[in-house]
Amino acid sequence: MFYRQSIVIFGIVVPAAICAIIVGGGFFLKSKATASFQQKLSLYKSSEQNRIGSQGIEKDISKKREHVERWTAQLERETANSITSCLKEIADRLPSKEFQQTAVEYLSGEGTIGTVTAQKSSQVKLAFRGTYRSVQRAFLELETLMPQLQLQELKIDPSVSSSSTMNFAVTYTSWEK
Repeated sequence: MFYRQSIVIFGIVVPAAICAIIVGGGFFLKSKATASFQQKLSLYKSSEQNRIGSQGIEKDISKKREHVERWTAQLERETANSITSCLKEIADRLPSKEFQQTAVEYLSGEGTIGTVTAQKSSQVKLAFRGTYRSVQRAFLELETLMPQLQLQELKIDPSVSSSSTMNFAVTYTSWEK
């Protein structure tokens, strides 16, 4: 009888408490391991989706690589030479009565658009006389041949010499490498 309390405490309660702590610790470790596994699984799935997406983007880019190389080469060319050669090529294709280049001016500085960016740029002012359709076609061809040009200002006035022609003054920002 005297040992009953000691037997109950050290024989039943303490081992039961130790078993409860071990079982509780096991459940705690299992829940931590499960949560860690779920987190790593979601990271893996996300990483796998990103990898598959990047492969798709790389596939699309590889189709356009020749264009990127052409555009890069175009950006490396001097703006003045590029514009001069492109305008000569365009003027050769259009009728001289409908399209005439009247002025080219290469402005110093970057202009309003170029000053707020880190990208190098220059400005060019062009003037033409011609019919609306021919000059519009010339603009289309120039901007197609030189995609680095960004229209900054366009001014159209009627020509005093002919009713069918107009005077065009245009300012472009040319982005450079």
